[in-house]
Amino acid sequence: MIAGIAHVNLTVPENTLHLASEFYGETLGLTPRAVPSQQRGRLAWFDIGSSGQQVHVAPGPSSDFEKSSGRHPCFKLESVQALLEVRQRIWEHYERGGDAAPKAADKPGGKNSGEQGVEYPERFFARDFAGNRLEFTI
Repeated sequence: MIAGIAHVNLTVPENTLHLASEFYGETLGLTPRAVPSQQRGRLAWFDIGSSGQQVHVAPGPSSDFEKSSGRHPCFKLESVQALLEVRQRIWEHYERGGDAAPKAADKPGGKNSGEQGVEYPERFFARDFAGNRLEFTI
């Protein structure tokens, strides 16, 4: 029956798809993918490695950004080393700041913002520039 996830859709404020490209493409290292011609400029798509899975980003209603939500995608990374590398890149972007910078990020070597369970430190949390909660795990 179900064999996997084709894509996850995340929402961002109007007119911020360029920020999604910076955060998801450059900071997270996802590969930008062409969207159908009728949706250019209205959506941003990113491939997750060669898995066939994608992250789709679309403008959402302003009510999506009024408060933080616990809803989130969880990205599985290849190894502990990959987890540490992504965590460091996210933290560096957070410290650098800018419009595409994460709104929150767990500092490498610091406490995780999620609950402290037995799986830590094999996961961490961040919030993208729009406030979407993201989880990373191995």
